[in-house]
Amino acid sequence: MRSVLRRAGVGLGSVALCVGGAGVASAADPVPDPITYSAPGARLAVTPTASYETGIFDESAQEIVAYHARTNRLFTVNAQLGRIEVIDASAMSKVGEIDTAGVEAADGSSIPAGAVANSVAVRTDGLGVIAVESSVKTDPGWLVLFDASRLRVLGALRVGALPDMVALSDNGRVAVVANEAEPSDDYAVDPEGSVSVVRLPASVRHLHVRQSMVRTADFHAFEDALPDGVRVFGPEVNTEFPVSANLEPEYVAISGSTAYVTLQENNAIAVVDLARAKVTRIMPLGYKDWGTTPLDPSDKDGVVDLRTFDGLRGLYMPDSIATYTVRGRTYLVTANEGDAREWGDYVEGARVKDLGDDGLAPICADSPLAGLTGNADLGRLNVTTASGLSADGTCYENLYTFGARSFSIWTTDGELVYDSGSEFEEVTAAAIPDFFNSNHTESGFENRSDDKGPEPEGVSVGKVGGRTYAFVGFERVGGVIVYDVTDPRHASFVTYVNNRDFSVSVEDGGALAAAGDLGPEGVTFLPAGASPSRRPMLAVANEVSGTTTLFSVETSRH
Repeated sequence: MRSVLRRAGVGLGSVALCVGGAGVASAADPVPDPITYSAPGARLAVTPTASYETGIFDESAQEIVAYHARTNRLFTVNAQLGRIEVIDASAMSKVGEIDTAGVEAADGSSIPAGAVANSVAVRTDGLGVIAVESSVKTDPGWLVLFDASRLRVLGALRVGALPDMVALSDNGRVAVVANEAEPSDDYAVDPEGSVSVVRLPASVRHLHVRQSMVRTADFHAFEDALPDGVRVFGPEVNTEFPVSANLEPEYVAISGSTAYVTLQENNAIAVVDLARAKVTRIMPLGYKDWGTTPLDPSDKDGVVDLRTFDGLRGLYMPDSIATYTVRGRTYLVTANEGDAREWGDYVEGARVKDLGDDGLAPICADSPLAGLTGNADLGRLNVTTASGLSADGTCYENLYTFGARSFSIWTTDGELVYDSGSEFEEVTAAAIPDFFNSNHTESGFENRSDDKGPEPEGVSVGKVGGRTYAFVGFERVGGVIVYDVTDPRHASFVTYVNNRDFSVSVEDGGALAAAGDLGPEGVTFLPAGASPSRRPMLAVANEVSGTTTLFSVETSRH
């Protein structure tokens, strides 16, 4: 065990942020003093300029954001209400909404009240698509098509269970839907994960919605040929296609005629040939070695203390994914969030100190981790119980965390070419030492060190001033971190910005609006030629604060 970064804590208690009511949507200014922290000589400045706020706390009122340049509008997902809110990007004020409840689909079904909107994308000519989950999440969902200029629903198509994300191909002629197909809450039903490939017309005005536009890429070919390292675990509910039911597509990125789909819980990426609507490959991502890369594993030691632990590993388990091209070669960029299954009686995660109790296997006696189960060491850390067991299943030889507290760059063959290591925790410790690893629903010190740290969630890639940057949102502590990824094998930290005021307590009478942005979920880069300011910008949707904020992205001179 090696201590890398240590800073005394300040003994802060938790400050709860909690409000009720439906809220009132409005435009808002950024917090008075946004947090910024940059590398020496940073060439980029990212500054919050304006926000749209719903006034709704912790109800996923602003989850994903898409931008349509011709109308200068942002389209944001209000998940629980099953609708898209339409925002004038120049004034950051609401100008309309698109409801999905009651929309009739091409297969004769109708979207019920209670259906959940999960994702939105908009094509250049205004053809928009919304991924909508059924009110019974294990039932097939829908892809709703709409006209972004006239704000008119054009129809809907039936897709797989729990469509979690939708992306449009480079030419806009194909929509790709990741159907996550989570099990029911009691784990009695577990539908198959799949990817829907939807053919779209060249013009929004020539759309004739037919169910035949949808093709399904399934995972049946991998039932008996799953690559080593792809995690398939937990109760086997679907006995006909158990592997397909276990694989859970999460997020989509498209390059040319190929889609790359994260399988978060499975710690893998699926490769989909769009022309054939076929999954051609599943790439396991392996693990990160916390024996060589440090992390802060305890929320109870009162200090920022990044350490290494032999025998401790991190499963990358990416949520969002993006692609970009360097000298004709495509690279994949992942935000390595991590996720645990907890359905019915099955609970995948456990604290290290609880291993060996309540029917859980203990740590092997000869493991270097065996003596590190105190709260100040690894005792509080959440790990998966589904990985790391010895061959006979009697004890844990290694322990695996959920996520890698980083972002990574991969080749399209699954080779890791760059990982940000421990820099996310190092940067946030330097930028906001009093609120290191804070949660999003409350301000506190080290609330999330025992889990996934800053919890990288969304990622977007864009070019500014001739260089390429990755923008990664931190779901828990908040903010966006920026890396120069122009050279994929030598990426470097540039700047971090957080439009949040940690001193505000809504529960104690402070206004939700004063807290700023909480829980960044969707991150979307707006290139200079398309943005409202005609300069590069970033749009970030925050599911906990119910806000969407625009940031200017400008080169700085040194």
